[in-house]
Amino acid sequence: MRQKIKDRMRALKMEIREHKSSFIVYVTLRALVILVMILQIFNRNYEGVFYCILTLILLMIPSFIQMELKIELPTTLEIFILIFIFAAEILGEIGSYYTKVANWDTMLHTINGFLAAAIGFSLVDILNRNEKVKVQLSPLFMAVVAFCFSMTIGVMWEFWECGMDLFLGMDMQKDTIVHSISTVMLDPTGGNQVVHIDNIKNTAVNGMELGLGGYLDIGLIDTMKDLFVNFIGAVVFSIIGFFYVKQRGKGKFANRFIPRIKDENADFLKIVEEDRKVEKVQKEDSDSNP
Repeated sequence: MRQKIKDRMRALKMEIREHKSSFIVYVTLRALVILVMILQIFNRNYEGVFYCILTLILLMIPSFIQMELKIELPTTLEIFILIFIFAAEILGEIGSYYTKVANWDTMLHTINGFLAAAIGFSLVDILNRNEKVKVQLSPLFMAVVAFCFSMTIGVMWEFWECGMDLFLGMDMQKDTIVHSISTVMLDPTGGNQVVHIDNIKNTAVNGMELGLGGYLDIGLIDTMKDLFVNFIGAVVFSIIGFFYVKQRGKGKFANRFIPRIKDENADFLKIVEEDRKVEKVQKEDSDSNP
């Protein structure tokens, strides 16, 4: 068991160093995360320390996936994923960019929709190009699958945010200030007539003015906005993927985001395991022939 863990750690290091550009980005982001973590320890912000540790683990996931699933992530896609993780966890959570920078969350959800569609598309494309599989899916069907995969990821994330808010009292579904509402809850007859309230400037809870300058929408608008921009990102890549298949790999832009099966000379886990076997045989020979 220990030897297998050592083999995987060695292969993981080789995987991380495979592409110079992504390796530089990985090392830079990792150093920044460690620096931020040290600052959080000094400030006794242990939640921030948790986010830093989580980020360090997440930064290794692209290389881990490549090693275990034998899938080659294009350098551009890998860099995008690494930066996305840093932007979401370190800048977004610890740096409070979600509240300090306008549309930060919207930008990340749009990118997430695009990247998730790329991953979903590649899963079908790899299956489609496998000689052992008899089914050949049309470009349109592959684009639809990529779109549905991306939207499913987006919906599952919103489920997660809602669950954290409901059960742990967090505010992952960021609130929105609105100045008008339409509701049947205020129908004086208790019926189903919609009551409109416009030009809302103040909101009071338990007699206390919140000082928000409007009405507080709790999560709904943020959730729907996130899903909408995820939809946009998914549609954009699904269209790109459709023409990529139609032209069978000629699109240079799409090639930068679509994973593919690893070549044998880049299967580092297999290389490490074979090297260990050779070393074991050599050691046995040397022990038998002193």
